Amino acid sequence: MDEDELLKGEEVEKILSPHPLSFMRFQSLSIFLVIWGVLVLWLLNASEWKIYFADNFWLSLSFWGIGLLLAGIVASLITIRWSIFILYACVFASGTGFIFWLGLQGIIGIFIPVYTIFISILGFILVEFYRRSHKYYISNQRITFKGGIVTKQERTLRYDKITDINAKQGIIGQIFGFGTIIPISQSGFGLGSDKSFAGGGVALGEKKLKLFGLFGGGKEVQTPRTRSYYELHGVYPYKEVKKLVEELVQGNVITPYQQEQVEFQKEQVDIQKQMRDLLKMQSDSKVDQKGEEESSEDQKS
Repeated sequence: MDEDELLKGEEVEKILSPHPLSFMRFQSLSIFLVIWGVLVLWLLNASEWKIYFADNFWLSLSFWGIGLLLAGIVASLITIRWSIFILYACVFASGTGFIFWLGLQGIIGIFIPVYTIFISILGFILVEFYRRSHKYYISNQRITFKGGIVTKQERTLRYDKITDINAKQGIIGQIFGFGTIIPISQSGFGLGSDKSFAGGGVALGEKKLKLFGLFGGGKEVQTPRTRSYYELHGVYPYKEVKKLVEELVQGNVITPYQQEQVEFQKEQVDIQKQMRDLLKMQSDSKVDQKGEEESSEDQKS
C-alpha cells in the first residue's frame, strides 16, 4: 500500500500474501497432468501394452483424451465446478489441433506426454503469478484486500463493520501453519450459499404415449465463503494473524457502556446547541428592541 493510500493516523501492522501451498486446489490440476503425462509416456513407449498403441494413432489419441475428460468430469462433480472439465477439454482439443496442424501423427507417443507435462508446468507458473498478485494490508483502522492478474480487485473493510470472523485450516494448512480468515461484514459480505438439487425423468413404452417428468428440490445454506482476494486466504502465521485481527476488531467494538456514553454526549451537545440558539434569539430580540427605542427617540427629537 502506497503512502498516499493511507488514511489520517493510519499505520500498517502487517502486509501478507497467501502461502505457496494455499492454492493446492489449483496446483492439483497441474499435478494430475504431470502424473497423466508420465503414465501415458510409459504406456505408449515402455509398457507391455505399447504394441497395441504402436501403429494405432486413433487408439493412442482416444486413450489420452478419454483419460483427460474422465478426470475433468470427476473433478468437476466433486468440486461442483464445470470449469475444470472445460479446462481439460481445452487441453485435449488444443493438443489434437497441434498434432494435425504440425503433422505429428507419427510421433504421437512422444508428443502427447511432452505436451501434457508442458501444459502442467505452464499451469504451475500461472497459479504462482495468481498467488503473488494477492496482497493483504492489516492496519490499525481497516483491512485492505487486493488481488487479480488481468482485472485488479480491491476490498476495504473497517473493523467496526465486522460482525463475525470465520477461520479455517485444512490438513496441509495445519502441517505448515497457514489458514484462511474470512471477515463477515454487517451486510453479509463474506457469506456464500450451498445449493443441492435432485431430478429424474421417466419414459413409458414405445407404443404408448411417452411421458417425461422432472422433479426436484432445492436447499440453500449460508456458509462463509468468498473469493480469495476478498478474504485473508492462506495467510501465515495463521494463529498470529487471527489473534491480531480479533484484537483489532475487539478494540473497535462499542460496548453497551460506551454506547450509553456516546448517547449521553450526543444529548449534551443537543442541549448546548438549543441553549446557544435560545441565547442567540434573545440577543437578536434585544438588539431589535434597542433599535426600535433609538428610532422612536429620534422621531421625538
